[in-house]
Amino acid sequence: MGSYFATSDWSLEEGGDFPKGRYSRGHSLVFGSGVTVPGTASHQVVGNKWAAPNAVDPEEMLVGAINTCHMLSFLHVAREAGFVVTRYRDAAVGLMTKRDDGEMWVSKVTLRPEITYQGARPSEAQAHDMHHRAHEMCFIANSVKTEIVVEDVVPADA
Repeated sequence: MGSYFATSDWSLEEGGDFPKGRYSRGHSLVFGSGVTVPGTASHQVVGNKWAAPNAVDPEEMLVGAINTCHMLSFLHVAREAGFVVTRYRDAAVGLMTKRDDGEMWVSKVTLRPEITYQGARPSEAQAHDMHHRAHEMCFIANSVKTEIVVEDVVPADA
């Protein structure tokens, strides 16, 4: 169907001590679209000294990919259902926990979409069904074993 590309590029900076783990985790990530994003290891994992400032970590990228994929799938489902979405904002949260074997993983991502509609709003049941359909068709959700929960937030202006 499709191929997607991302190239990571890291090199040891002057003064880094690789054998002792004293080196910057900062790197660049170039996507097939040509967009370059500064990357790093999570500050929560390696601390601020070794994580690069103003860079995105893999865990954030995973949460962002799940968040964005669900949003795009939801917009499609809502349009097909005859609703007009004028704004979709989601402050998603990913939770990293230890597995039984002690290794870390992003075990849960909670989506909290605030959706504004023009005209008719879906009922609670319709909104739930649209989120369910969006989740089922989301390529990223279909690719991960992380639990994904949607907590629909009603915007203040609704």
